[in-house]
Amino acid sequence: MLNQKMLEALNTQINKEYWSAYFYLSMSANFAHKGLEGFASWFEMQFKEEQLHAEMFVKYIVSRNGKIELKPIDGVRQDWDTLLDAFEDTLSHEQKVTASINELYTLAGKEKDYATQSFLKRFIDEQIEEEENAQLLIDKLKLIGDNGLGIYLLDKEVATRKTIAV
Repeated sequence: MLNQKMLEALNTQINKEYWSAYFYLSMSANFAHKGLEGFASWFEMQFKEEQLHAEMFVKYIVSRNGKIELKPIDGVRQDWDTLLDAFEDTLSHEQKVTASINELYTLAGKEKDYATQSFLKRFIDEQIEEEENAQLLIDKLKLIGDNGLGIYLLDKEVATRKTIAV
């Protein structure tokens, strides 16, 4: 069974995961509107991944006999002028997610909740990949600059993403 402090922190993380999904859905819609279907698809995959994460937290809390407490989701930014701006926001956001997951892991250790630490390990490992992917795309976009052909080719490349990391 989860103690109250851990339960509250995990419920807060559910809200953060759903906010993240909303954030990436907004990015997907923004780039679909601008005709960059590959990037729209990439951000849609991020959206689905964040929804899956929220569901994993819900199932985990339920499995530990905890009560789910869904809270309102704050609004998100609606428009990004450039892909570079969007991926810099993505990296910044993923760094915040990493910090949040690390804080949960630390709290679980302080509370001697080793089951929760074990559950969180997969998210810690995944955050390394999330930050790396965002940084790689930032680096590519900086290299490409305003080159339309480069953006077109990168749009086609990111459209090939097929899996959701967990």
